[in-house]
Amino acid sequence: MGNSVQLLSDRVSLIASNDTWMEGTAIQQLLKTAELPHMHRVAGMPDLHPGRGYPVGAAFFSVGHIYPALVGNDIGCGMGLWQTDLPLHKVNIDKLSKRLDDVEQPLDDSWSDLLKQRKQDQAIHCDAFDSSLGTIGGGNHFAEFQAIDDVFDSIALEALGLERKRLLLLVHSGSRGLGQRILTEHVSRFNHQGLAAGSAGFDDYLQQHDQAVRWAELNREMIARRFLQAIRAEGEVLFDINHNLVSSKTLDGTAGWLHRKGATPADQGLVVIPGSRGDHTYLVKPRDSAVGLYSLAHGAGRKWQRGDCKARLSHKYSRDELYRTAFGSLVICGDRTLLYDEAPQAYKPCLSIIEALQDAGLIDVVARLKPVLTFKTHGECSA
Repeated sequence: MGNSVQLLSDRVSLIASNDTWMEGTAIQQLLKTAELPHMHRVAGMPDLHPGRGYPVGAAFFSVGHIYPALVGNDIGCGMGLWQTDLPLHKVNIDKLSKRLDDVEQPLDDSWSDLLKQRKQDQAIHCDAFDSSLGTIGGGNHFAEFQAIDDVFDSIALEALGLERKRLLLLVHSGSRGLGQRILTEHVSRFNHQGLAAGSAGFDDYLQQHDQAVRWAELNREMIARRFLQAIRAEGEVLFDINHNLVSSKTLDGTAGWLHRKGATPADQGLVVIPGSRGDHTYLVKPRDSAVGLYSLAHGAGRKWQRGDCKARLSHKYSRDELYRTAFGSLVICGDRTLLYDEAPQAYKPCLSIIEALQDAGLIDVVARLKPVLTFKTHGECSA
């Protein structure tokens, strides 16, 4: 274990090196969350940044109680990595982008039979948000075509079934309005208080939470399928991992509840840790370690608050310049504010996150991926 495990108190650890950019407000939120009743341990990831009262990029272990507010409104948010059958040498990104005109509209009737079957398979009984299934949403959600840029563990890569010369698709989205409704209803009944295990509120929330997680997984699947259909390709999912959820966990012989808010599980096999749209994504193999509460960073982590980015960048970069990255990859974003808010400059360098996790002994890097085309929203930015 290196110097990237900082013990802030007897219950709070932070995975970060001295060079990891970290906002003081995020650390204050981490320490404050550790003071919640029944909270035993808290771990901040190197992508830690401030959230709405609670930090993003952290894991929280409580005993006897859960805290829905720590999971947040986007229950089940996560990432799915798909491999397409398209050889990289046949990919033309400008032609690719022209095929994506309709991928953010509600699914039409041609999808209804598949959607009905998949909802039945996943035991999803909520119909109120069907119009949102297969849609990405705003914020930092995206669908990104990627290519393998470098390989560090060919054996692990082959075991996953990854082929170096195939186009990949990474989907990042969650439960959309369903998760928002669940949290809103909970807060209206209980404010931000924890729920005691076995109570009516506890059981009710977990039932809704678990369905929202399944809904989010199905949402990512439908996003991937419609992107594949749009580019006339076939594909298969390699893994799908949630990073906003609460689940039962036993740590050091104590049974409790592990909340993850923007924290990737480290106990479910290989995962990806993406950078911004102008940075690398890393495929990593977690090590078996309780240091980070069996969790990892879920991305590069914000460096600038949303709303500040346009003022910081508009005098340096035109909108046209933000549609291409240093990799030569293309960005599709029809929302002018989002184009600036999600600019690469607003995020920490992903390599700094990876190096902190490596130094803490939490991961081994399998491969590095680079963006080919990043989709946020379609259409032209308005003046």
